[in-house]
Amino acid sequence: MKKEDHTGPMPEVTFSTFVLSLASSALVHLGEVPNPETGQTGFDPDLSKHSIDILEMLRAKTENGLDEQEAKLLTGILYELRMKFVMNCDRTGACTTDSAPAGN
Repeated sequence: MKKEDHTGPMPEVTFSTFVLSLASSALVHLGEVPNPETGQTGFDPDLSKHSIDILEMLRAKTENGLDEQEAKLLTGILYELRMKFVMNCDRTGACTTDSAPAGN
């Protein structure tokens, strides 16, 4: 594992930055942004589903403890990631009926 060089301070650790970090990983697995290690993009249905399921679990576990802005952020991100997942499944044919992420 290579040590990253950081120029400047790391962002403050908040619920929002944590959620955005998890969403960034999901976007890599969805093939929406390049993998920072390889520079390649590619859709991985299993890792995409796993990333979305982690965010859904976080939403369910924190449902009554989030402020309005945090809840909107998490709900909006989950919606967007699920839509991208479905579009990638339709485009690639790489998904089965059992591969849909959890959620409402």
